[in-house]
Amino acid sequence: MHKLTLRMEAELVEYAKEYAANHGKSLSQLVADYFNALIDESDTTEKLPPLTQSLKGAMAGSVVSTEEDYKEYLEDKYL
Repeated sequence: MHKLTLRMEAELVEYAKEYAANHGKSLSQLVADYFNALIDESDTTEKLPPLTQSLKGAMAGSVVSTEEDYKEYLEDKYL
């Protein structure tokens, strides 16, 4: 294990300490988690935020490809 010194604004350090404490982690673990996330994302695929990830595939099978399809969809739905 190596020691790392970071320099940042005091306000940011305090926010990070509070965030880490609220998530049951040390500030060192929070930084290590961030660095690990950078490594995990290095495969060129963009990671989606958790909410977006949870919605992925929710509209499968309901894609409208043309304006005519959309008009037909609206007619079926509302008429």
